[in-house]
Amino acid sequence: MIRFGPSGNSESFYNQGYKSSVQMPAWLKSMGLNAYEYQCSKGVNVGEATARSIGEEAAKNDIYLSIHAPYYINLASEQEEKRINSKQYIIQTLTCAKWMGAKRVVVHTGSYRKVDKKWALDMAKKVMKEVLEEAREKGLDDIIICPEVLGKQNQLGSLEEIIEICKIDERLLPTVDFGHIHARNLGSLNSTEDFQAIFEKIEKELGYFRLKYLHCHFSRIEFTKGGEKKHWTLDDLQFGPEFEHLAKALHIKRMEPVIICESNANMAEDALKMKEIYESLAEGDKG
Repeated sequence: MIRFGPSGNSESFYNQGYKSSVQMPAWLKSMGLNAYEYQCSKGVNVGEATARSIGEEAAKNDIYLSIHAPYYINLASEQEEKRINSKQYIIQTLTCAKWMGAKRVVVHTGSYRKVDKKWALDMAKKVMKEVLEEAREKGLDDIIICPEVLGKQNQLGSLEEIIEICKIDERLLPTVDFGHIHARNLGSLNSTEDFQAIFEKIEKELGYFRLKYLHCHFSRIEFTKGGEKKHWTLDDLQFGPEFEHLAKALHIKRMEPVIICESNANMAEDALKMKEIYESLAEGDKG
C-alpha cells in the first residue's frame, strides 16, 4: 500500500476550529489520508503525554506516523560542539518517535558552506554511525532514520550523498524529496523517465527493498541558481515537478512508499489530490 499524508497541519485544520495535533489523525482519516509527518523542525517541544496521545489516535485511525527532526541539525559542522548537539537532537527526536509510535525520523544532514565536500560527507557518515550506536544502546534502533535529499546546492544532501550515507547501515532509508531534486538540479524532473532514473540509481546502490518502501516528500518548488527557494501548491502550475510523472514511475516499479506532501499551507488537500491521481492511474492500468 502507498500511503499519502501531509507534512504538518494544513491551514484548513485550524480554520475548521481544531487546535491540537492529537486531533490530526482522525481529521486525516476523514479526508481519506493515511500518513502524517509530525513536525519537530523547530525543536522537539512536544511532551511525552501529548506524543503518546497522538500515537494512540494514529493507531486508532490507521495513520502511518513519521517525524521531521529539527532543521538545524548539521552532522558536518566544522565545530565539534554543533556535531555533538546534532546527535542529541536526533536522539531526542527518536525518543519522541518511540513515545508516539512513529516508524521513521526524517533528518537533514547539514551543509558544506564552510568545509570541503568530501570532508563533510565523511564526517556526516562518521557522526551518523555514532548516532546509530547510541540509538541501539538506548533501545531506539527499531525506528528508521531517513536522511533527506536537500534542495540547496550548498547543502550536504544530493541524492548521491544521501545514498552514500544510507550505505553505512540497512536501518537508514533515504527521504527522497523530489521537489528538492528538481530545484537542486535546476529543473531536472520533467518526465516519467527522469523519475525512473532516480529509482534505478537507488535500487542499484541500496537494493529493491529499500526502494520499494522509500520515504518521499513531494511539492512543486520554485528555485534560483542556488537551488530551492520556495514550496508551492499543486495548483501553482508554473512550477514543477509534475506529480503525474512520479505516479507513473511508482506504478511501473510496483513501489509502496510513504509520500508526504510539503505543499505550502494546504499540504493535506494536495496529499489527497496526489492520492487520487495515483489511484486513478492504477485503476486505469487495470482496465
